[in-house]
Amino acid sequence: MPDLPFSPAADRNKQPILDALTRILGERGTALEIASGTGQHAAWFAAAMPSWTWQPTDADARSIPAIASRVEQAALPNLRPPLLLDVMAPQWPSQGSAFVQEDKEKEKFDAIYCANMLHIASWPTCAALMAGAARHLRAGTGVLITYGPYFEDEARHGPTAPSNLAFDEDLRARNPAWGIRRLDDVVAEARRVGLALRERHAMPANNLLLVFGFS
Repeated sequence: MPDLPFSPAADRNKQPILDALTRILGERGTALEIASGTGQHAAWFAAAMPSWTWQPTDADARSIPAIASRVEQAALPNLRPPLLLDVMAPQWPSQGSAFVQEDKEKEKFDAIYCANMLHIASWPTCAALMAGAARHLRAGTGVLITYGPYFEDEARHGPTAPSNLAFDEDLRARNPAWGIRRLDDVVAEARRVGLALRERHAMPANNLLLVFGFS
């Protein structure tokens, strides 16, 4: 099988994230991953959590074949083939899938996972992610889990890490619509659709793992 795209950052953070997921998630369920990228997280998590079915997706059609190859290489019964999904689309996913059915309850996921997307996408994707999560999470018990860098209130959490300030400056130089998001703004978007921040986990390299649930 040809060499697959590889993200050093995804390789570094996959185990700390998995450690957090195993504490947060129940024994079994179905997870929808938004912005799977190289598919490294999907393969790692599905292998480590055999009682969880993992559905990778990405908004970039060019990423789908590589994710599909990684899924094939992993050969895991609980790791589904990738789907094209743009959070800005009015309906998820952007192509046919097993979770778009007449039985609406079968569309529901126990968890939706999204890593490192909000800072490399335009701000409206945050509202779209929250609205889509509210539609597709299992009512009452489903959780949205996001991972990445955030700016927090310095009075409560201390000074912003210089590395995050430099990263934000670099992002905005590459694309003015990008940038590290303020956590309070993200929480406000979640609140608009009935989701509340339940847990905040500090992660390596000045990242956060956030857990949102129905309020």
